[in-house]
Amino acid sequence: MSLPKPVMRGLLGKRLRFHLPIAFTLSVIAAIGFKYTVAEPRKQAYADFYKQYDAVKEFNSMREAGIFESVRPSGE
Repeated sequence: MSLPKPVMRGLLGKRLRFHLPIAFTLSVIAAIGFKYTVAEPRKQAYADFYKQYDAVKEFNSMREAGIFESVRPSGE
């Protein structure tokens, strides 16, 4: 009793018909998962930060700390 010969003709096409839809589905699931677990919370965090952010107040506190070379603190 000998082993049957493996089928080589059309093997790539046969495997692609099986694996391509699986790969596409998994990539779509990964993209959706990334969007809702990383991108949306990040956008919300930026929105929350800039609702409370006051640029003039931040500038004045940095000026008083002496961070800028071109602007002297108000005490000097």
